[in-house]
Amino acid sequence: MAARPIWRGQIRLALVSIPVEIYSATKSGATIAFHQIHEPSGKRIKYEKVVPGIGPVDRDEIIKGYEVSKGEYVLLEPEEIESVKLESRKTVDLVQFVDLSDIDAMFFDKPYFVVPADDLAEEAFIVLREALRKAKKVGVGQLAMRGQEYVVALKPCGRGMLLETLRYADEVNKASSYFREIGDDKPDADLLDLASTLIEKKAGKFDASEFHNRYVDALKGLIAEKRKRKGELVIQDPDDGKSSGGSNVIDLMAALKKSLGGDEKAKPAAKKAPAKKAAAPAKKAPARKRA
Repeated sequence: MAARPIWRGQIRLALVSIPVEIYSATKSGATIAFHQIHEPSGKRIKYEKVVPGIGPVDRDEIIKGYEVSKGEYVLLEPEEIESVKLESRKTVDLVQFVDLSDIDAMFFDKPYFVVPADDLAEEAFIVLREALRKAKKVGVGQLAMRGQEYVVALKPCGRGMLLETLRYADEVNKASSYFREIGDDKPDADLLDLASTLIEKKAGKFDASEFHNRYVDALKGLIAEKRKRKGELVIQDPDDGKSSGGSNVIDLMAALKKSLGGDEKAKPAAKKAPAKKAAAPAKKAPARKRA
């Protein structure tokens, strides 16, 4: 395996310890990084660490401090911070086993691949993986990594396992404070049926490769175009300028029908034809002649 593990340690289940290695399961690909440039000279802006009234300082003169009150800090040396030992520094103790559905999606943070550290660890690794799979459970524990301690969830993933860091409770906002103003009204039955039909029509298996970051793609195109023009300003024309003016009221029924497609839209319209005939009966014609 070409990649280097970001953590080596052991997963402990009661008296059984399994040496493992953890690798990042994600990468930052769809991003564009910009630098700040001094336009007159074309040179990149640099930042200096300065102290008010003193000016620039050397890195060797900087230590970490925790502000306990306005302008008052407790200073900590790197050695003092490093001396804080965590029991779980090289061990993940699985202390709970829960259903995956018991963990709200808001708590999941970042995924990591977990593999056995060597051939000797493989047998115990496979036993734990298959036991979790059979029980349909997720192992929960804590892991110290990169100076932080995380709550983690461990679950089977193909031949290996997936470890996901979880946010602590105080890192997640209460949804009720945001949703309290939403009413308890029941949706219109016809609108609900149309929306359900649209969902069924577009149902399928999720494939991440079908989605692309269109903003990043457009930005890369703009950069490439400007590079070809040797620094000339590139201005992309906006849309046709046809802004959607008029009423802000949306005909939700019409929008849902249009989303279902032309053929499916025409069928409900045909059923409503008798109602239109009743609204303009032929019997009223003689009355107009008498007038």
